[in-house]
Formats: sequence, structure tokens, C-alpha cells
Amino acid sequence: MPDRSFLDWPFFEPRHRELGAALDDWCATELGAIDHGDTDAACRSLVARLGEDGWLTHSAVDPDAPGSLDVRSLCLIRETLARHDGLADFAFAMQGLGTGALTLFGTPEQRDWLRRTRAGQAISAFALTEPQSGSDVANSAMTADRDGNGYVLNGEKTWISNGGIADVYTVFARTGEAPGAKGLSAFVVPADTPGLEVAERLEVVAPHPLARLRFDDVRLDADAMIGQPGDGFRIAMSVLDVFRSTVAAAALGFARRALDVSLDRVAERQLFGAPLSDLQMVQGHLADMALDVDASALLIYRAAWTKDSGAPRVSREAAMAKLFSTDQAQRVIDKAVQLHGGDGVRVGGVPEQLYRDIRALRIYEGASDVQKIVIARATMAAHG
Repeated sequence: MPDRSFLDWPFFEPRHRELGAALDDWCATELGAIDHGDTDAACRSLVARLGEDGWLTHSAVDPDAPGSLDVRSLCLIRETLARHDGLADFAFAMQGLGTGALTLFGTPEQRDWLRRTRAGQAISAFALTEPQSGSDVANSAMTADRDGNGYVLNGEKTWISNGGIADVYTVFARTGEAPGAKGLSAFVVPADTPGLEVAERLEVVAPHPLARLRFDDVRLDADAMIGQPGDGFRIAMSVLDVFRSTVAAAALGFARRALDVSLDRVAERQLFGAPLSDLQMVQGHLADMALDVDASALLIYRAAWTKDSGAPRVSREAAMAKLFSTDQAQRVIDKAVQLHGGDGVRVGGVPEQLYRDIRALRIYEGASDVQKIVIARATMAAHG
């Protein structure tokens, strides 16, 4: 039984405790039937189920009653899904990230997409990263040139989650109002727009839909722009400000699963005539794992609570949560592999799966080294 005592912390309200319990029950009964043999099909099925049963209503605002996202709920959902199934977490997370710009800045017409994504009837994606820029968003080179009453997009995006299966993309391109970050704008681009093609499908250690996209004279009406010209960088950072804490929450879910299976393992495994848990060295590993899990949870839900309490930006708090939680989850999972011995590296086992699942989280939505830069700059600015 996973530890759920953290839900009694003052960061949470009764509705969060109810949400966590209900989702835990849903995962236990619904996720076992998902066939992971075909990753694309599995993601489509997961999005549909999450939508049908109402979980995706938390991923974006209601277009008929716009409000704000509850970041604590987003984090709690991602933590719970990740603890049960990494691909289920991915399916939920990308619906939120892909439509985050529409939730925060979209027009009523653009937010019509949210009716479909919240219901699991359409899949969304966030197309920000480019081959030459990576985490340096201000260095994006893809162009959106003005053409009459619209724009023409040319360039490439890569490492795009849901690339190849998405129905709609949020795309960032250079409109040139100013150099660097101030010259980017955001657009909503349906996947069937002429000139948009999947140039390459990308395979990674923890399979999920990924692609490199090519934009070849993709023509959009002016009303496809999200926000104002030159707002793209601000929009992208605002979306990441919300969702970066949820990446940390997913890592926490993986770490909790690793600790749970390790506790079972050391209680059952006999060594030198006694349970493995009797060894002081093993107890030391368990103590380190428990400490990393709780410290991660405190940073994550501190960041989420701060955002939900009305803070306009939580860049420093979210960066701390993501950096610490993803790095420490890697460490917790490595200890779980070690405690399982040979079984820890057996393909298909829980520790082996978690070992593959966790690594990408230390890279996407801002690599660990980038988070250190964010934290350092915010700390120096606060010092004056």
C-alpha cells in the first residue's frame, strides 16, 4: 500500500484527497487492460479513456466557464498515474501541455479545441523544440512570415511528444518583431493543415509517440495566432511555469513505485538466513529513498500551492521542484534496481521499466542544468 499520508499536509484541500483516492481506484481497475505493444494505439486508447471518465477535465479550463488550472490537481493526477503506468501519465500530461497556451491565452474560438481535448476526442501537442536550439527557446529559427491576412510557416520542430498522432499542435515561430525571445509568436495548427508533415518518427528508451515535424509553406489565417505578435516566448514560459511542476510530480510517482516495490522485495527476499531488510546497509538505502521521496513531494506541492494561491510566476519554485525531484527519482530508482539484484535488470520487471521511464524527465521541459540556471538567476535577482 503506497504512503498517502502526504495528502494530510496543509497544501491540500478535501477535494484533492478525494481526487487522489478516486484516481487511485480508477487506475487499479482500468489501466491493466491497456496493451502497450503498439505505443500509438495505446496512447490513443489512454486519451480516450481518460477523457470518457472525466480525468482530462483537469488538463484544461472549461471553454464555457474559463477559470484557472488547479496545479495541485495536475500534480496529484500525474503523480498517481505515473505510479501506476508511465504511458498513462504521458497521455494525460500532453493533453494539458499541448493545450496550455489555449487555456491561458486562447480566444473563445481557439478554445473550441478544448471541448475535444478535454473529452479525449482529440490529441494535442506542444511544438517548441528545434534541432539547433534545444532548451534555448530564444534561438528558435522557424519562421512565420506575414502574407496578406495570414502567415506562412517554414522550418522544423523536433522531439515533439504526440508528434504523428496529434490532431492539433501549438507551434512557436519567429515573426521578427525584435531579435531573440521578443520576436517569437504562437499559433494553433491543426494536424491536417497542408504543408505540415511528419518528417521522422523518433524512438527512445521509454517508448512514446515522438516525431520531427516539417513545415513547408504552411499557410494560416491571422486568427490562428495565440495572443499578440511577439508574445510567443512569454506564452511558452507561462505554460512551462504551470506544467514544469507536474513533470516533477511524475518523477515522484515513479520514485514512490520504486520505493514500494523495494520495500516488498527486502521483506520477502532471504539472505544469510534472514530477510534482506535486516541488513543495516539495506536499511540505509531505504532511508535515503524515503528521504528523497518526501523532500521531492514538499518541493513539488510547495510550488503547486504557491501557483494556486495566485502567484503570477513560480519559475524558481517550479525549477527547484523539477531539478530535485527528477534527479532524486533517478537515484531512488537506481537503488531499487540494486536491491532487486539480477531481477532489477530483467526486461519487463518494474525496476527495469522505471529505470527507462525516468531518464527523459531530466531532459524535457528544461534539462537539469537549465533548471540550475533558472534557480541561480532568480536567487541572485531576489538578493538584489
